[in-house]
Amino acid sequence: MKPTLYALTLIAAAALVGCSSPVKLDEPKDVPVENRQPAQPPQAQKPAEPAQTTVPTVDLFTQLSQEANGSGKRTIYFDFDSDVVKEEYRPLVDLHARRLKARSQAALMLEGNTDERGGREYNLALGQRRAEAVAKSLTLLGAGANQVEAVSFGKERPAVQGGGEEAWAKNRRVELKDK
Repeated sequence: MKPTLYALTLIAAAALVGCSSPVKLDEPKDVPVENRQPAQPPQAQKPAEPAQTTVPTVDLFTQLSQEANGSGKRTIYFDFDSDVVKEEYRPLVDLHARRLKARSQAALMLEGNTDERGGREYNLALGQRRAEAVAKSLTLLGAGANQVEAVSFGKERPAVQGGGEEAWAKNRRVELKDK
């Protein structure tokens, strides 16, 4: 064995032998014991009745519906020959997506419309693309695909009669209607 290992072994053995001697513990002294009566439990009281809450329940769907029914909150307008939902309508789309998420049985009919320019078939297709663009935006924000239905009326249902850019701009739209 190496000398350091031998020395460590001897030190460990000596420590064990030194610890094995009995240690005399002090004998417990006579400690007087008091005889006490058990504490009286407090008188049983009736549990307090829970306070009645006066906080009304909130129907998020109804609240959002009232907000959506405000003026101009059911129509999305489009640029000429475009099916891109403008950034300015994002809050409106978000509002209706939250409505649909709040009540899974609610549904919207998205009615796509165009102005009078262009052929019948082209305008039906453009109105459909516009309605589907709004439907896609709603579903991306959490509405269920089964809650939205996109239909096109093309130029058949103008909001404003007559020609000119002002009338045409009001006819290029998607109307959001509850089903």
